[in-house]
Amino acid sequence: MATETIAADELAVHGAEAAGPGMPQLDVSSFPNQIFWLLVTLGVIYFVLSRFALPRIGAVLAERAGTITNDIAAAEELRHRAREAEAAYDKALADARAEANRIVAETKAQIQADLDAEMEKADAQIAAKTAESQKAIDEIRDSAARNVSEVARDVARDIVAAFGAEADAKTVDAAVDAKLGERA
Repeated sequence: MATETIAADELAVHGAEAAGPGMPQLDVSSFPNQIFWLLVTLGVIYFVLSRFALPRIGAVLAERAGTITNDIAAAEELRHRAREAEAAYDKALADARAEANRIVAETKAQIQADLDAEMEKADAQIAAKTAESQKAIDEIRDSAARNVSEVARDVARDIVAAFGAEADAKTVDAAVDAKLGERA
């Protein structure tokens, strides 16, 4: 088994020599050359970035920052205007409500005044109609009292005549007047 291990090692060494030197980046003899070109490339990249790309990027960032600042300032201004507009709207609304309440109060007062005037007018008309009706009732009552008196006299005469007696007009009138006077 030891001979097999020695044979595998020799094969690995001879196979590497047959394949070539390996990756050139890992060749230690070319390290100084690689380091030189690495530094030159980094210097060129730094120069290009510092002179061209970074100023443009910085300008874009500054422009964006300015735009953002301007937008924030504009938003604050719009917010301030919106608050002023809201305050003006609230004031106008309060004024409108006060005006509406004033108009309602004036209208109520006017309606109440008109209603009172109409009520007085209606009361006067009712009082006049009541007086006229009372006068008519008094006339009817007087007329009815006269008619009752006359009917009572006529009925009393007829009753006395029905009993077969002759009634004296003065006696019948005095008796009817006496009875009617008791009721009045």
